[in-house]
Amino acid sequence: MLPSRRDALIAGLAGAAALSFPRPGFAAVAGGRKLVVFILRGGMDGLAAVAPVGDPAYASARRGLAQARGSGAALDGTFALHPKLAGLAGLYASGELIVAHAVGTPYRDRSHFDAQNVLETGAAAPFARQTGWINAALGALPARTAQGRKELGLALAAQEPLVLRGASPVATWSPSGTPDADADTVARLMDLYRHTDPQLAAALTSAQAANAVAAQAGGMNAKGRGVAPLVKAAAGFLTQPAGPVAAVIEMSGWDTHIGQTQEVGPLARALTELDAAVLALKADLGPAWRETLVVIVTEFGRTVAMNGSGGTDHGTGMAAFLSGGAIAGGRVLADWPGLAPAALLDGRDLRPTMDVRALLKGALGDHLGITRAALDAAVFPDSAAARPVSGLIRA
Repeated sequence: MLPSRRDALIAGLAGAAALSFPRPGFAAVAGGRKLVVFILRGGMDGLAAVAPVGDPAYASARRGLAQARGSGAALDGTFALHPKLAGLAGLYASGELIVAHAVGTPYRDRSHFDAQNVLETGAAAPFARQTGWINAALGALPARTAQGRKELGLALAAQEPLVLRGASPVATWSPSGTPDADADTVARLMDLYRHTDPQLAAALTSAQAANAVAAQAGGMNAKGRGVAPLVKAAAGFLTQPAGPVAAVIEMSGWDTHIGQTQEVGPLARALTELDAAVLALKADLGPAWRETLVVIVTEFGRTVAMNGSGGTDHGTGMAAFLSGGAIAGGRVLADWPGLAPAALLDGRDLRPTMDVRALLKGALGDHLGITRAALDAAVFPDSAAARPVSGLIRA
């Protein structure tokens, strides 16, 4: 059979790409610091997620999208979280959430395709690089962190996202959309492969072991439905003794051109799912949460003003979140430019005042021990001018 058909057969039978983990054993929690990255595809409206209610120009600039004071958790005198982010508000209160606002990549042209490419490669322009910044960061880990791990990164997806592509060893896992094969069929295939194709036998064995880890964590439930099973599986893999250092979870549904004001509209649903996912990750990681950094990023923000469909269009400045037990949280990082007409970028967008690479470099350097030289050149090429934000990780 052709290699592609062999891979498809394994995926159909086992429901997972090959991962080199042993059968699950959750008595011991894996040591070492972990990284979980949520990529919010579509462009989250940061002005809705983290509303600058204290900005004098906020109400007139947002009009029908403006959040009433007191309807969401106040973070300080300027910012309040969306009411659907009550769980994140609790993390902020306990020092486990940092909000970064008026953040941006170097990209300014508002194309999803190009903006996601810049966000995932860590480069300064679209298609300047073919590999991702997380993969490069994994390649720059201290030797003691990478030692004994066959896969350093894991995508909770059917296909490896660009942010994880590169020379560092990574894997993928996602729930299968096909019916599970019965145990007798799998056993017969395994016996056949052992005698005729050792490579297929090894791949199927690894995939079965990966599914066993995901199943014990609860990630095999609600197959293909939302992010919940992916979060559970991610926690299961990360807490394995030889598990990956980093995991990537993608969430769609953030391109909210319509219906942002609806109580159960697309933005409200997306924020609710994100809030639940982060809280579930904390619960599922257990003690490992204390050594975990969670990064939540999107490709760009959205227009300040509401469009004619009760939504917003592609913008520039955005909000990002850092969470986890590893961070020194309970604060907002923002060199706030304001929402007065003269302060807007091109008369329509929140103006970015912080390079997202500076935020990520500060977090990765202190959390994972990656050197400044590697961050400036290998992880985020030609980014020496984006000085790492300091003090993000607790001592």
